[in-house]
Amino acid sequence: MKNTIIKYGFFGLLAGLLVFAAAVFFGKGLSYSTQEVIGYTAMVAALSFVFFGIKHYRDQVNHGKISLGKALVIGLLISVLVGIGVGITDYIYTTMINPDFVSEYLEANLSMMENTLPPEEFQVKKVELTKQMEDYGSSSFMALLMWFTVVLIGFIISLISGLILQKK
Repeated sequence: MKNTIIKYGFFGLLAGLLVFAAAVFFGKGLSYSTQEVIGYTAMVAALSFVFFGIKHYRDQVNHGKISLGKALVIGLLISVLVGIGVGITDYIYTTMINPDFVSEYLEANLSMMENTLPPEEFQVKKVELTKQMEDYGSSSFMALLMWFTVVLIGFIISLISGLILQKK
């Protein structure tokens, strides 16, 4: 099990680094909502190694059998490694490539909210969002949040993969 996790986790980590970096690079100039869709698509693509890791373990290591619990463990550990790749990429992006990301993101969201909300509600949301970005807008926290997001999506993919691939 350990070798499968390391192998597919490492492939997923590399894919997370490369695919997320490509999404960041090719997403320049697009709206933040479009970039968000591209980012989630990149995460799911990198997390495809969860399915293949579980399948490899079942077919090549465990004689064609795998329980849902074992599939979840394998998938979740692979997801942790993929999340590290995505988190590292996010940290590099927000510290070296675009250190103004937080202020640009805040400005874009405030502009969108100003055009869609009534003035009183906008002022309340502006204060809330500005405070939230001050509290949680550090590169380290955002990288940790990306890692957690990938692991959460990876858990869902692990669960689905485990249900599809389980054989007793």
